[in-house]
Amino acid sequence: MLKKIPKGLSPDLVKALMEMGHGDEILLADANYPAFSNNDHVIRADGIGIPDLLTDILELLPLDAYSDYQGILMEVVPNDKAVPSGRAEIWDRYAAIIQESFPNYHLENLERQAFYEYSHRCFAIVQTGELALYGNLILKKGVVV
Repeated sequence: MLKKIPKGLSPDLVKALMEMGHGDEILLADANYPAFSNNDHVIRADGIGIPDLLTDILELLPLDAYSDYQGILMEVVPNDKAVPSGRAEIWDRYAAIIQESFPNYHLENLERQAFYEYSHRCFAIVQTGELALYGNLILKKGVVV
């Protein structure tokens, strides 16, 4: 055991966060995301929702201040009847959590198929138990100052 490591972070996830370099990205994937089809480095976080995991990760992970964006969301498919507003409700929760540690953040959106393709380049995918539709969030690592 170590002190000050948030309890929601597994040893594998802490190791991945430490191994990532400046500009590397990690995908926090919802429970429906095809993680193993899109990346060879998958870390399981079953039963944990992304808001709780995001809060814990941001205790350790700096976001990239040198980038135009600090995160990427999967865009809602046009006319998706499950999300009639075209905006996933979970996104506001992510924004509030990120703003606490990085007030000047910016999140980009990527079309669904482009998001899948993009996830191949992520350092790792964390497969969570998040059930919110379009709950996927990519974070870009910054530098420790």
